Amino acid sequence: MANLKEKGKKVARFFGLNPSMIAVLGMAILVGLGERLGERFVPKYLEVLGSGIFIIGLYGAMDNLLSALYAVPGGWLSDKLGTKKALLCFNLFAMIGYAIVILFPVWEAVIVGAVFFTAWESLSLPATMGLVSEVLPDRKRTMGVTMHSLVRRIPMALGPVIGGALIMAYGVTDGIRLAFVIAFGTGLVSIVVQQTMIKPPRERKPYEPMHVVALWRRMQPGLKQLLLGDILIRFCEQIPYAFVVLWVMDIAGHSAGDFGMLTAIEMATAVLIYLPVAYFADRTGKKPFVVITFGFFTLFPLLLMQAVSLWWLVVVFVVRGLKEFGEPTRKALIVDLCDPNAKARMFGAYYFIRDGVVTLAALLGAWLWMLNPEWNLWVAFGFGVVGTIYFAIFGKDAPKSSNEQ
Repeated sequence: MANLKEKGKKVARFFGLNPSMIAVLGMAILVGLGERLGERFVPKYLEVLGSGIFIIGLYGAMDNLLSALYAVPGGWLSDKLGTKKALLCFNLFAMIGYAIVILFPVWEAVIVGAVFFTAWESLSLPATMGLVSEVLPDRKRTMGVTMHSLVRRIPMALGPVIGGALIMAYGVTDGIRLAFVIAFGTGLVSIVVQQTMIKPPRERKPYEPMHVVALWRRMQPGLKQLLLGDILIRFCEQIPYAFVVLWVMDIAGHSAGDFGMLTAIEMATAVLIYLPVAYFADRTGKKPFVVITFGFFTLFPLLLMQAVSLWWLVVVFVVRGLKEFGEPTRKALIVDLCDPNAKARMFGAYYFIRDGVVTLAALLGAWLWMLNPEWNLWVAFGFGVVGTIYFAIFGKDAPKSSNEQ
């Protein structure tokens, strides 16, 4: 029995698990499941409620813009209030959005509700990454980020499958509203988990006021180079992002259930590659894994424009899953390159700048889609090629000491 307990402790240490990390992972499953039940079908929901392609593009642009705007207050509140109080605020904010969509089945309410329910990931990510850096040693940082990313993919895989089943059983309108009812409930359970299990650090670093411009000035050149490459790659991702469900359902002629299954395949692929990549990235340089990730981002739109049959779409969504190859490594690299006295805020500033610029991609994507869906995918591919080449040539790795600790 003692031997079994010791083995359990070794496994927990290997995966970077402690009570605070377990709470973060539980929260990622609960909130993520609620979020993903309806999120991938919102463009279709907007279409059914009578909005046009421009409104769908506006929703995608707003998603990126709000992700940018929320990143800074997310980091600020985390550094100011501490992770535990900040996460409570973020949960309640998202639940307001779910309630609006549940109560008012019109596309205008979806847009208003999205102001709230799209906030969770952007608000909580700086706090979560800051918590990982506080509760784990440097040598386990990539593993901690990877465990968070891996666990988040479980609801990303299950959510669209369940959401697709709800739509097929109850129709698009009632199915998505029911999905948001479930999301509201999982949000309540998440609050209980985070507030009872997260243990704040015994000593908090003194809060130093710092605005976005000051954070930009204190960014290392390596972080700025990663940021530029990331922006180009996110244009590749976001130009077609809101329209992938329309390609699968409207152009290729498949069902909501098929799209949910394809999304599950994408997430399952990502989950399978996370742990091996984390193990090696913590022992070698992180840059090669990020470059490979950018390459898979670039391939997706090129392959999607050839995909009509379900089997070919399965292959394409496997490639889409492979784009997660080095995503936790990229986040860990950001954390490594952030100012240690303002990690959550600098992480938030990074996402504020990135997502603020990438907001334009969704609008560009809507315009290109109205002209020709294939133009949308070709332009996305072009951004991916430029971003991958730029980071491969100019991108920097984390300082050697950070990797070896």
